[in-house]
Amino acid sequence: MTTVWELFLTFLKIGLLSIGGGYAIIPLIQEQVVNQAGWISQKTFTDIITISQMTPGPLAVNTSTFVGLQIGGIQGAVAATLGCTLCGVLISLFLYRFFQKHKSSAYIFEILNGLKSASLGLIISAAATIILLALFETTAPDLHSLFKDLNWMTLFTFSAVLLILRKWKIHPMIIIVISGIVGAMVYL
Repeated sequence: MTTVWELFLTFLKIGLLSIGGGYAIIPLIQEQVVNQAGWISQKTFTDIITISQMTPGPLAVNTSTFVGLQIGGIQGAVAATLGCTLCGVLISLFLYRFFQKHKSSAYIFEILNGLKSASLGLIISAAATIILLALFETTAPDLHSLFKDLNWMTLFTFSAVLLILRKWKIHPMIIIVISGIVGAMVYL
């Protein structure tokens, strides 16, 4: 049984190491709670990411809260959320003062450019993970049976939604509701 303290420390480490936030934090949370600790399954993690994207608030905080809730109930949700956000708040306060002091430095500007590149790589990794999980239900599909393992209904739904969003510019909330209804009819 996972303790609240373990959840807090795990998410404190995640919060400390999550440069870029949002989508960039997803692979780090996945590595810690699914791959290393084994607290939840890959499928549960994917469901949590989906719900976190649909609820108001920052993705990293929502994901931490839902993972903590799944693992340790209300106390786990509070511990995971506090752990995830504490370092970010403290580091933000420190960086604000630091950048106010060094705002005209060319070196600081170049360091920030490097961090932006690293964040982009993490976001691409998170997107690839989500796409692979949605289409193949694994992050490492077998290339020999690629078309056999492909979830064709998911691919069709994704393509249709993408087309609708791009061509007719329908509000994303309407698309989410319709996709939820289609998903309930197809998968339940």
